[in-house]
Amino acid sequence: MLRWAVVFLVLGLIAGVLGFTAVAGASIAIAKFLFFVFLAVFLVFLILGITAARRLTGR
Repeated sequence: MLRWAVVFLVLGLIAGVLGFTAVAGASIAIAKFLFFVFLAVFLVFLILGITAARRLTGR
């Protein structure tokens, strides 16, 4: 998911340089959305991993 966010960011930057402002804005909006979804999923799995490790080790 992070890879797709980077792809859309690069696409948006290239489109912005070439003057396609509508495509650039849409691509960067998609990149922002994917980045924040990635960040939320990452944090959820991080918390789940920490709690599972504590249960297995008994701490």
